[in-house]
Amino acid sequence: MRVRRLIPTVLATILMSATAGVATATPAAAAPCGFYETGSDAFYNHCTSDGSHVVIKVKVAWQADYERCVGPGRSWLGSARKIQGAHYVGRTC
Repeated sequence: MRVRRLIPTVLATILMSATAGVATATPAAAAPCGFYETGSDAFYNHCTSDGSHVVIKVKVAWQADYERCVGPGRSWLGSARKIQGAHYVGRTC
């Protein structure tokens, strides 16, 4: 009888721990700082608390790379099939 009462409690604790870890990890993974891709789109997320704008270099497939000024937050760069990456070049704009 004691084992039957213990199993539901243990299972509930395990499930609550697993879902709590997932819930806290999801928002951070949704929009990381810097370049990231979703299934179809490429973005650059400029994480800042001072409101600065920075220059990034965008690497493009089958075309010339280019520089772009981005502000705080997420900037859409284009299709994930076309954009190969982006990085901060070390200056503000």
